[in-house]
Amino acid sequence: MKLLLVVCCMALSVSACQSNTESRQQKQSTKLSPATNAAIDTIAQSLEIKYQQVDNRPSAQCDQQVEGGNCYKANLRLSTHKAINSTQWKIYFSHITPIQSIESEEFTINHVNGDLHVIEPTDKFTGFKTNETKVITFYADFWSLSETDAMPNYIVVNNNDYAKVVNSTKAIIDEDTGLELLPFVMPYTDTERQFKRTKNDKTQRLTAERLYERNKKYDFSSYLTQNQQSTGVIAQQIIPTPSYSKFSSTRTLNISEGLHFNFNNVNKNKVTAAINRLEKLGIKRTNSALAIDVNLHLVANSTDPQGSYQLAIKADAIDINAVDESGIFYAIQSLASLYKVASDTLPVGDVKDLPHYQFRGILVDVARNFRDKNFILKLLDQMGAYKLNKLHLHLGDDEGWRLAIPSLPELTQVGSKRCFDKTEQQCLLPQLGAGVDASSEANGFYSVADYQEILKAASARHIQVIPSLDMPGHSRAAIKSMTARYNKYLKQGDTLKAEQFLLHDPSDTTQYSSVQYYNDNTINVCLESSYAFINEVMQQVKAIHSEAKHPLTRYHIGADETAGAWVSSPACAQYIKNNDSGITKLSQLGSHFIERIANMLESMDIETAAWSDGLSHTNLHNMPAVVQANSWGLLMWNGHQLAHQFVNQDWQVVLSNPDVLYFDFPYEADPKEPGYYWGSRHINTEKVFQFMPDNLPVHAEFWLDREDNPYVADDTLKLDEAGNIKSAPLIANKHVLGIQGQLWSENTRTNNMAEYKLFPRLLSLAERAWHKASWSVPYNYNGFVYSQNSDRFTKQLAQLRDFKWQTFSATLGLKEFAKLEAENIHFRIPNVGAQIVKSTLFANLAYPGFLIEYKTVDGQWSDYKQPVKVDADIWVRAKTISGNRFGRALKVAHP
Repeated sequence: MKLLLVVCCMALSVSACQSNTESRQQKQSTKLSPATNAAIDTIAQSLEIKYQQVDNRPSAQCDQQVEGGNCYKANLRLSTHKAINSTQWKIYFSHITPIQSIESEEFTINHVNGDLHVIEPTDKFTGFKTNETKVITFYADFWSLSETDAMPNYIVVNNNDYAKVVNSTKAIIDEDTGLELLPFVMPYTDTERQFKRTKNDKTQRLTAERLYERNKKYDFSSYLTQNQQSTGVIAQQIIPTPSYSKFSSTRTLNISEGLHFNFNNVNKNKVTAAINRLEKLGIKRTNSALAIDVNLHLVANSTDPQGSYQLAIKADAIDINAVDESGIFYAIQSLASLYKVASDTLPVGDVKDLPHYQFRGILVDVARNFRDKNFILKLLDQMGAYKLNKLHLHLGDDEGWRLAIPSLPELTQVGSKRCFDKTEQQCLLPQLGAGVDASSEANGFYSVADYQEILKAASARHIQVIPSLDMPGHSRAAIKSMTARYNKYLKQGDTLKAEQFLLHDPSDTTQYSSVQYYNDNTINVCLESSYAFINEVMQQVKAIHSEAKHPLTRYHIGADETAGAWVSSPACAQYIKNNDSGITKLSQLGSHFIERIANMLESMDIETAAWSDGLSHTNLHNMPAVVQANSWGLLMWNGHQLAHQFVNQDWQVVLSNPDVLYFDFPYEADPKEPGYYWGSRHINTEKVFQFMPDNLPVHAEFWLDREDNPYVADDTLKLDEAGNIKSAPLIANKHVLGIQGQLWSENTRTNNMAEYKLFPRLLSLAERAWHKASWSVPYNYNGFVYSQNSDRFTKQLAQLRDFKWQTFSATLGLKEFAKLEAENIHFRIPNVGAQIVKSTLFANLAYPGFLIEYKTVDGQWSDYKQPVKVDADIWVRAKTISGNRFGRALKVAHP
């Protein structure tokens, strides 16, 4: 090196030589070295990552083969306050849509599997100087319309697979709202290019100003006045609304001394949970002579459906008659609904009630992100309180298996947790921003004892638990768990045991991609070991249910298919060749699997439930007589047609339409409002209340599509060229079995967030499941084409609906939210509508019963009681009367 410097100085001037020397020394001093574990720790602590969605409009950089060339542009801004002089490290991160291409010389981004991507420095990477920022611009499929699309917990790893979460990408919990925040996501600033899908997207961001105008439609002053009297309108409301009720305008029943229950011919254990809820809310249960007698009686009645009851509140006693113990239970819950927290009276009157639908359900996805046992027990309490009776518990999917199966411990040893193990022999890959901590809140499972506790709690509240372990698609957790089992026994030399429950064909070279971009998430339906696995699981689950005295009578198989799976599977080629069921091509295998599993379940006395898309390919004659079809077609895309087809062929249809029943979608069109939005940008509690399940196509008259444009719903008879029915109206006097709300959990990582998404929408769900609205439009069995010009939902019906909503929302605000708070439910506190006119702040809310606060950017929160003079931008938020919880703050711009 010294000789080179001498030669250099002989050929150049002294100053040039010195400059060249300094340059060479600088390069030597910044030479990059392979990342040690200590270097990974430094990167995790010092690297600041910012995620910035830039533009949703398609450009020349978009892959024209994807969704008509739609893609969005985003930046990852990487900076550090400490120099980084190491290489041979990677950053794994979750991204909900595949990244197509990037603009960077120093980095690459590649798709790994599912939502998992990896950033790697190239040979042109020069390290990070102190406070240097490097920007990676990338283009990804479709659109990104919410700041909550970004996933937390970017993982930096070296060649030793030493992994740490980058601190700057961790989620935090907002102290005021109790909800998760992602500080590394940059807020939207361009409404047109960041907040909208296309030029035709009419969605308006719900600002405080727009919300103020919307809230003005409902004036709660009359309800507040009425509520000052114990016999007011709100005091007489029951949620869900009964079929018939009539109350005195002058008389009340004083319950300050408590209630005494006379069970007569009623099994006390069947109604104890409802009585316990009364006590939680503040109604004493006592044997005092001064207590009010509550007389319970079962009355034989062969005409009224299960759950029907009559409730008579007299001046000195309460009488409850019902056709079964679920009816007694629901009548007691109606007492709880009439009660206002901290009061000592009930209105005197009569109630006659029966459910509109037999199936009144909620799905909770605990597979993608786990919800612990206590969360489910709390939810069961609230389901019982509002007369919901089906819990569809989604226990298995690509990202997790959540139920212990004693004979197959690998399912929970491997499949119940995500960490950083590229071999996936100890855990699954960290999809959905799970990070590296196997004990985090996103991970976990129900032991047999846990699950049986859930089953017993459900039985006590007259709720049927319908478990779901998805198959054949959405099965990656099971497949990887059984692969780990296979490897374990193969290593021990026990090939027979290794292959006993194998779910994939090791010789299969098929390349495919599921809806969530997995290339290995589909059970191979041509292996007998797959059916042996399903039989083993079902026998075990049935036994667990039986021991808990909650019989497994219905099971949801999912039935999701993966296009293109099994194409190159030797096992499938052999299966088709040797099978005598008439299968001649690979495209028939998915429906054959569903038919075979459905009949397997029937042989176990278990009824089959499944999603409509998978069921739509099955042969009706090969299916059992009883099939539950969850219809999840989007109403804006004629989703009613498949629902009608299944009803007409006498399957039990449970409506699960995403436009209104997916509670993982946002409440409002606001990029800060959490939730996915592929089917709707906004599903608030009022929209759920507006649902008419008995007439699906009529919603085209008053709802909009996912870009807030009008749509048309065609419910007329359609035939193909051969004269076969493509779609048709309902056959007269055929009906759906019921409705189900869905809480999928891809970006629901905490219990608080899950309850926020469920409540108060769950109360509107209960209202529509139990009570047929007086303003609903009768179904036209002759068929009809509905649009915003068809006028079947008349102005008079709209006015009646809005009046009923006003009563319902006032009841939530003045009675039910206080109960939810008393029972520690983290319900959504409404945003405040506000505007500044002539330097005066005006504010309002969609519900009464909350307080409003305001502040300047640097000021303290002050109570808002009436319009107030302001001279700058203002922030507004709501808080509960107790002052224990706050809603999200919105900014109000000073003109």
